Amino acid sequence: MHLFYTAAIEPQHKDFILCEDESKHAIRVLRLVTGDIVGLVDGRGGWYTAEIIDPHPKRTVLKILTVKESFNKLNYDLHIAIAPTKSIDRIEWFLEKATEVGISEITPLLVEHSERKEVKLDRLNKVVVSAMKQSLKAYLPKINPLISFSEFLVQQETTSAVKVITHCAEGEKKFLNKVCPAGGKYLVLIGPEGDFSTAEVSKALAMGYLPVSLGESRLRTETAALASCIELSLVNRS
Repeated sequence: MHLFYTAAIEPQHKDFILCEDESKHAIRVLRLVTGDIVGLVDGRGGWYTAEIIDPHPKRTVLKILTVKESFNKLNYDLHIAIAPTKSIDRIEWFLEKATEVGISEITPLLVEHSERKEVKLDRLNKVVVSAMKQSLKAYLPKINPLISFSEFLVQQETTSAVKVITHCAEGEKKFLNKVCPAGGKYLVLIGPEGDFSTAEVSKALAMGYLPVSLGESRLRTETAALASCIELSLVNRS
């Protein structure tokens, strides 16, 4: 079944008109016609099946057949704050794979050793929308604007999440899965290629973040972030 993303749809709708971009894709690219059945997701957990009743390339009209709410909702909440890599392709790769595995929120961080000091949210959002549809999910991960490390720590000071920081400095660390119980809310800090600075690590630890290890290997930024997603997905596998 072909799947389309539309944030405007609501469970009470009996029919719906696709936006111009999705209509064009459905009719001009996929060659869908009257009577074809398609899927819709709203990014908030709503999964709809619908029938095409007017295959217009600018305003395709659909009849809503079924609605499922909270479709395949994660039984945990994962927020990863990550310093973007110099090559934006690597961060886009992480966003795509993290969406497939399961993630709730991503925040780009500006840190002392940052390789990239700006990101284009529109471009990143297109990546997660595409990955959401490709992996047949109904929840769209939230991508926040770039924020400085210090501001982020203050912003998240009162969060109820288990807060952890991954870094390469020597010291006692537990494995991520040992400090994150199943069914929880997690906040994971991932540093740049040059790692977090000593001052940043100290500041995070002073604010209650737990130092964690992702294993013996030295991982690149996007690999460490994806490894965190996979490990926490396995922790929450029933």
